[in-house]
Amino acid sequence: MTECVEQEPLKEVQIDGSKVTLLGTAHVSRVSAEKVEALLESGQYDAVAVELCPSRYHAILDPDALARMDLFKVIREGKASMVAANLALGAYQQRLAEQFGIEPGAEQLAAIRHAQAHHKPILLIDREIGVTLRRVLHNVPWWKRFGLFAGLLGSLFSREEVSEADIEGLKEGDMLEHTFAEFAEDRQDLFLPLIDERDRYMAARLLQEAKTQSPENILAVVGAGHLKGINQYLTEGMPRPERVIEKLDHLPVPSRWPKVIPWLIVALIVTGFAIGFMRSPELGWQLIMDWVLINGVLSALGALIAAAHPLTVLTAFVAAPITSLNPTVGAGMVTAAVEIYLRKPEVGDFSRLKHDTTEIKGWWRNRVSRTLLVFLFSTLGSAAGTYLAGFRIFDRLAG
Repeated sequence: MTECVEQEPLKEVQIDGSKVTLLGTAHVSRVSAEKVEALLESGQYDAVAVELCPSRYHAILDPDALARMDLFKVIREGKASMVAANLALGAYQQRLAEQFGIEPGAEQLAAIRHAQAHHKPILLIDREIGVTLRRVLHNVPWWKRFGLFAGLLGSLFSREEVSEADIEGLKEGDMLEHTFAEFAEDRQDLFLPLIDERDRYMAARLLQEAKTQSPENILAVVGAGHLKGINQYLTEGMPRPERVIEKLDHLPVPSRWPKVIPWLIVALIVTGFAIGFMRSPELGWQLIMDWVLINGVLSALGALIAAAHPLTVLTAFVAAPITSLNPTVGAGMVTAAVEIYLRKPEVGDFSRLKHDTTEIKGWWRNRVSRTLLVFLFSTLGSAAGTYLAGFRIFDRLAG
């Protein structure tokens, strides 16, 4: 066994008659995968816990699931932004994995395969990714969400090479403590739902499994960034772990304002049209022309930037002024549906999706990701057009 493997960060804690060994890993580290295999081959563990939720567990076991995705259903149900965000979040890890010739999450997969082969319980201890992302968005003020979006785009443009030594360095405790201390100070709104809540959640799940299944020795394979937090919460103890899980699984009640504001804007725009026609038919038609041109052009520009089909771009121009007056249907839903009809993604597009989205050009080359871009950019264009056209209308009325 190499020296690096032996130096993988480990912490042991005793809970409810079970000994939990926490192994800190980097999710694209060959050494981490080797350490997992070495520990499990020792035969001293009778249960394996992994930093996965049920949906990510099924995704790692069935990597071809993306090829069966119903893209139109995703868009119709309003999940296009979530799918795009997941692809962007996974792109950097996928790029590193391809750089070093290792599967993303190879250490988790090694743990799962060993447990399956030796008929040992597999404990899924992480919170559902969808719940985490929704709690992140709830925790971040709406004006900061554009920063998150820009950060995701920035990660796609970055082509910085990372050495394998740098990845192994992520597992040095002092470095992690320093990194996350700065992160917690600067972006507490992100640190809580992304790191601290999941530390508590995974600690609570381990306590829950220790009570119900009573395994003698559990190996918990978690990201090194969670090692300190999980160990702390396990050491401190939780009298009612199920209550903690229930609380952290709770989806925040969405504010009513995001639903009310679009209807208020529509009411103001329609009122502006009415005032314009009351003053003169010429002014009323001029206001409508401003609305159509500004809203339609900006949405069409968004579709054009996404390299949409020419007919999709034309559809964006026609649909945006209409859909902007009906908040139940977005311009992006219409343009994405037309793009799917005109350029139906093939099986190969779905199978190459993870690889293509690791580079910026791939998002435009792959028909699946390009359709998501058509949805996002035409929606953003229509939203910008709504506000700009609204200001233009009331500027004319005030003039």
